[in-house]
Parts: sequence; structure tokens; C-alpha cells
Amino acid sequence: MSAEQSDTLTDTEITLLAHQALARYPAALRGELKLLCRSENATFLLQAAGKRYALRLHRPNYHSKADIQSELLWLDALRDIGIMVPQAIPASEGETVLTLPMANGAERYAVLFHWIEGDMPTTDVDPKAFQQLGHITARLHQHSRSWQRPAGFQRIIWDHHTMVSDHSHWGRWQDAPNLNPADHGIVAEAVARVGQELQGFGKGADRYGLIHADLRLTNLLLHKGETRVIDFDDCGLGWYLHDLAAAISFVEHHPRAAEWVDNWILGYEKVAHISDDEMALVPTLLIQRRIQMTAWMGSHAETEMALSLGPRWADHSVRLCRRYLETNQLPVGV
Repeated sequence: MSAEQSDTLTDTEITLLAHQALARYPAALRGELKLLCRSENATFLLQAAGKRYALRLHRPNYHSKADIQSELLWLDALRDIGIMVPQAIPASEGETVLTLPMANGAERYAVLFHWIEGDMPTTDVDPKAFQQLGHITARLHQHSRSWQRPAGFQRIIWDHHTMVSDHSHWGRWQDAPNLNPADHGIVAEAVARVGQELQGFGKGADRYGLIHADLRLTNLLLHKGETRVIDFDDCGLGWYLHDLAAAISFVEHHPRAAEWVDNWILGYEKVAHISDDEMALVPTLLIQRRIQMTAWMGSHAETEMALSLGPRWADHSVRLCRRYLETNQLPVGV
């Protein structure tokens, strides 16, 4: 079943909840809160005692407490091998994942992280930044393949059914704003072909495992020549090269998208090899991600991100589906 796709709390209500969470941390961590963004979660900037922190309030009915605790375990393990990722801060009672009771009997979860310095890149970024991203992603995948997950570890599943079926985590692609019903057949044909390709590809341990699942520009920070990875909220089990498709989420139609893909692969290959079978599947994973985000557009139509993409975004999605079905070219670019 699809998760509930929106948070019914107003900005004022979510800010009050953030202050409730903050009251459970040591006094030195109680300061000024500023709402930065709302998407899957609400993220706040906390400024306290001259330092900055990030407070994340989870939306309801998406991740369980065990899911969030498992995310933090992976982050701890990645820091142990020298990868710069967020670090959670325990509250006064020692918990890193707070449970916040709501007036209606529901519960919400909150996590406070140390701030990571850096600048968020845009589509004007030097394509070589994607080499850095591919390089770091390969290190994440190397760790994932070798890491013995702790007992009770659980994360969201990202596969064909949960990404693009009528019961996907983010809803139905048919509900995307500005998607012409006359074009549904093209997208449905692409979905069917993707399903066939992935069924044949399979979920062997060499190609499917624990991934970030949302390694796109807005989840990168560039700092003194280093690319840092943030927002592991969607990390879960999926195809490793889904992280390549996620790297250009929402901007697959950008004129430089193919250049970004090439640079990502170049950076990745400096650390780990991409097999011929995986490389052959790149177009399939790219179009699946685009269709997945088309579903996201339908269930998150009122978010700032969705509104910023403009009225022609769905038309570009259909065009890329046609390219996938009719040519051997990557389904990216103009």
C-alpha cells in the first residue's frame, strides 16, 4: 500500500512540534529554529551557542522508528570508514530517534544532526562534480556489499513494484500534474518494458543491495573540492545503479544530462567496476527513475519542488519514454 503522501500540519504547527522536540535536548542545544524545507519531512536549521544543527521531523506513515534507527546505524558505519555523512545527536535521555506524541494519539519522529558545511550545487555545476559523486557512490556501494548489517536492520524496499506500480510508495504516475491522458499509453508501455528488463536482470547481491536511493544535486554539498552526501532518509534496498539514475532526478531532460551521466560513471569506475550487464541496464534504470518521480509529482504537487518544475515537465517525461522505447539512446537530454 502507498504511504500517506502529505503532512497535514501547517508550518506553524510543525514548528511548534519542532520546539517540543528541542525541549528534550540539553540546554546548550536549545536555540533559534528556522524551517528550511518541507518535502518528505520537515527540516529545520537550529542555531545554538554559536553552532548550527539540522533538525528533521518525519512525516507520518512513511518510516517506522526501527527504519530510522537502521538509517543511523548505516551512517555510523560509513563515518567509521571516513565518509562524510550526517551524525545524529542523542537527546537528554540518550535516544537519537525521538518519539513525539500527538494530541490525536499519533506519534511523530525527530532526529537532530550535526550540521555539515558546504554549498548545494545547481544544474550550472561543473560536470566534474558528478565524477566526485560517482566516486563517493562507489565507496558507499563497496561498503554496502561488505557490511554485515546488524540484527533487526530494516529499510524501505525500492524495486519495480514499489517505484512505478499503482501501489508505489509515492503514488501513481497517472496522477502527475499536466500529464495528458492521451500519453498514458506511452508511459505504461515504458513501465512494462522496464519491468521485463528488471525481471531478467534480477536482484543478485552483486547488483542489488543497500543504497542511498536519492543521491541528487539537492542532497550534495560541495566544500573545498570535496563532495559530501546528506539526507539518507530514503536509503533502502535497491539496484546499485539506481543511485546513478537518482543523481539526475527531475532534470533528466536537461541538455547536459548525458554529460553528467558520463562523468558519474567515470568517477565510479575509478573505485569500482560496473559490469557489462549493469551498464546495459542504465537506460532502463534512468527511465524508471523518471517515471517514479512522475508519480512523486502527482502525490506532492503542492510542494515547492513540484511547483518549481513548470507545466512542461510531464511532456518531457513522455518524450523521454518515447526515446527509451524507440531508440538506443539514453533517455536523457533534449
